[in-house]
Amino acid sequence: MKNLFIYLLAFVSCLSVVYAQKKNVVYQELPVYGKLFDTPSKYHRVDTAKYKDLPARVKYLYTNSAGLFVTFRSNSSSIHAKWCVTDTKVSFNLTSIAQKGLDVYIKNVDGKWQYAGSKGTVITCDESILTDNLDQTEKEFLIYLPLYDETKSLEIGIEEGATFQPLSNPFQKNIAVYGSSIVQGASAGRPGMAYTAILSRRTGLNFINLGVSGSAKMEQEVAHMLAAGTPDVFILDCVPNSSPEIVSERTQYFVAYLRANHPNTPIIMIPSVVRELSYFNQVWNKRNTEQNVQFKKEYEALVAKGIKHLYYLDSNTLLGTDHEGTTDGTHPNDLGFMRMADQIQPFVLEIMHKHNLL
Repeated sequence: MKNLFIYLLAFVSCLSVVYAQKKNVVYQELPVYGKLFDTPSKYHRVDTAKYKDLPARVKYLYTNSAGLFVTFRSNSSSIHAKWCVTDTKVSFNLTSIAQKGLDVYIKNVDGKWQYAGSKGTVITCDESILTDNLDQTEKEFLIYLPLYDETKSLEIGIEEGATFQPLSNPFQKNIAVYGSSIVQGASAGRPGMAYTAILSRRTGLNFINLGVSGSAKMEQEVAHMLAAGTPDVFILDCVPNSSPEIVSERTQYFVAYLRANHPNTPIIMIPSVVRELSYFNQVWNKRNTEQNVQFKKEYEALVAKGIKHLYYLDSNTLLGTDHEGTTDGTHPNDLGFMRMADQIQPFVLEIMHKHNLL
């Protein structure tokens, strides 16, 4: 009986501590950035009701919060979060952090965004400390949302009495990146390691993640949706999902439609990464090679037809040359994404300078 009383006392004490901790954290919602369009659903990348003719799978994937983020300033010594996602299972080639979690960066003394912590989840609604034991100087925070799930809600918590100021988008211009699961972020270890996010932090430019896993097939309806935006640059990194036949049938309409609606906006075409599978798997070798050969042919045909301000990043080493840049033979790991960013960044910046966009 005495032992039971001690256990109950300890249990009540633990509950009191937890209650006190929660009581001393103040939660707030924040504006969400990283979108090409305003959306009625805060955590969706595209208004799928407005663009109702998009393929069903594409509409679903644009409810995923890939590339979206919040930003604020605070002197809190710990940063907390309460967030809800869906009940989908974690994929075999993703971490729970990348698919359903949150990823924190802090601007360091050199003015660079530096990784500070992350949390994954395998439940629909979670509450967690994202980073703690910070000194109490004011800092700028950047928190990326899940790459491969629909964020239903998000509240950021700080200690009661700490300063808290929502910030405007730290990234300038708008670079719309349409592409496959690779653009969406598979298989980064965490949301901040998708190549669009890496490029934004490196350059201070807003690389907008419009990746749709397995579904970047250059449908006309997608071209119409993209053309309704007003980005400073279009990047088309959609070849991995498009068969050689689809590349042949759809590329010219897709690019020509964007050009007709945006006469002076640079359009950058990026070939598929060379899948590591393709070095030994001859079926993938043939498909990968034919996809990229056809994409370049379409680029050359478009230029011959007089399409201006069109650029092609001609590279077969986007993942490097040591064959260690993927998680599963197709999707980049963090190393692969860093290498992609290394090649894409100077190419994009040179074009933007050429067009007086920087």
